[in-house]
Amino acid sequence: MFEHDRVLALSASAAALGIESGMRRAGVLLLADEVLSYERDPRREAQTLCDAALALLQYSPMLADAEEATLLIDIGASLRLFGGIRRICRSIRKTIGQLGLSVYLSCAPTAQGAWLLAQSGGKSLRALSMPTLKRRLDRLPLHLLPAARSHQDWLHGVGCRSLGQLRRLPRAGLQRRCGRPLLEALDRAHGDAPELFDWIVAPPTFHARIELPDRVEHAEALLFAARHLLTQMTGWLNARQLAVRRIAFLMEHERGRQAIAPTALEIQLAEASWREEHLLRLLKERLAQLTLTAPVIALSLAAPQTEAMSVPSQTLFPEPGGSPEEHHRLIELLTARLGPDAVLQAAPRADHRPEAANAWTPALQDAAVCAAPFPPSALPRPAWLLPQPVPLPIRDHRPFYRSALKVISPPERIEAGWWDMQAESVTRDYFVAESREHVHYWIYRERINGQSGGQAHWFLHGLFG
Repeated sequence: MFEHDRVLALSASAAALGIESGMRRAGVLLLADEVLSYERDPRREAQTLCDAALALLQYSPMLADAEEATLLIDIGASLRLFGGIRRICRSIRKTIGQLGLSVYLSCAPTAQGAWLLAQSGGKSLRALSMPTLKRRLDRLPLHLLPAARSHQDWLHGVGCRSLGQLRRLPRAGLQRRCGRPLLEALDRAHGDAPELFDWIVAPPTFHARIELPDRVEHAEALLFAARHLLTQMTGWLNARQLAVRRIAFLMEHERGRQAIAPTALEIQLAEASWREEHLLRLLKERLAQLTLTAPVIALSLAAPQTEAMSVPSQTLFPEPGGSPEEHHRLIELLTARLGPDAVLQAAPRADHRPEAANAWTPALQDAAVCAAPFPPSALPRPAWLLPQPVPLPIRDHRPFYRSALKVISPPERIEAGWWDMQAESVTRDYFVAESREHVHYWIYRERINGQSGGQAHWFLHGLFG
């Protein structure tokens, strides 16, 4: 990596070729003409660090930005929630990996001590007690401490090359020669001085964007970049104690003269959630059905509809048939896979006519209710209503359907629809009828009027389960 034509950072293989930090590009190319160099982009580096910080807020709200691209996180209150120090470290490493980043992860009783262990990049990056931390800090080289770098030549001249040797020098003379900040950094690392931080606060709203390294022509190939954004949103939701009800993806296409309008993709949830795995599963189903009209060059994610995070259930025994959360997840998955028009729910309406008593709406939308529904009838109603009533013939003065039907309930009279200009009014008497095979049906008889000639007409309208 280069900054102002000088080597800023290099890999182990580059160091083996004799390349050193501070060399110019021309000198590097003389030693190895096949070397790969990259220009620094401070703006993107800062944005990447912000993305990582937002994702890590799901583990603790006590997160601070430190020097040299380091994040400090206090996980003391989160250990029990995430199952101990080893599990939370694995989870943090996985989260950072999902952002496409590598990490030196260290743990220590002090933030400054953890920072120094991470900067060393060695194998011993975990010190869970103060004696262990002090022993490992004493072995670290002197240049890892930023306050000591400007005095490194003088310190090497007096035989001081490690932090342990630096601590053994007289404090009064060291302060006069190197200043108070050097001693304060040492004291903070060893737990002898308090540590104060400005904690990172999650923004009130969430909106994240990522530019793709190349044009993507297939929707399913966007899943990796989308997970990058979902990981950030998960951290934001946990930090704000929110759950998302609706998320909006925006896929950007070509700009300039051949600009194409972005493609929007919204996912509606039956129950608000903050689980990354669940949101990723829904997104995967939707992307599998999406056909891109043009290659995608950038992807953005927003959470336009959120609500307070629900408290986990405290019941001792699980609910039979699955919890309501599992039911909602199934509805969301079916809707994402089959489409919103294939998964419907009944919305009761204030109409006594059975065929008009419900309006079918998408399951993930609020049901449109015309008015307050009428109280349910005391008489039984069938589970399956036929799309159109089936006329029944009369045999031996009884309605017939596969066999003669026997009426086993009192009548339920329905007279309604006179106000509906688009449909005829109904005047019916409904009964529960039983066949010879003891199958129950819901039938009705039209009211006898002058036009019917005194003959009743019977119809089958519903089936009981």
